[in-house]
Amino acid sequence: MNQRISHHLMLCATPLKAKCCDPAIGAASWDALKREVRELDLENPNRSEGIVLRSKADCLRICTQGPILLIWPDGTWYGGVTPERISTILNEHVVRGRPIKEWILKTTSFN
Repeated sequence: MNQRISHHLMLCATPLKAKCCDPAIGAASWDALKREVRELDLENPNRSEGIVLRSKADCLRICTQGPILLIWPDGTWYGGVTPERISTILNEHVVRGRPIKEWILKTTSFN
């Protein structure tokens, strides 16, 4: 099966060394991300824009202002990704294509 992928969301959520964030906040953010992706039906293989993948990472090597969410292929790195911010990021950035500038740490080109 060859599905189109619209975005891949990588969340540094449960760091073993806990340098960037409180692991409890990271775990809650991960739970919120999973729930919101399902509720928005972003994993639906029939979604015209393509499916949204999600991965939980131990560390994305930023080590400050976590939890950190990297959105591929946009190369957008969000900091302070609390459960309360997940819904806004998904609705505005992933669904509507409007990044939330005040929460972005940096952008990286993947070209």
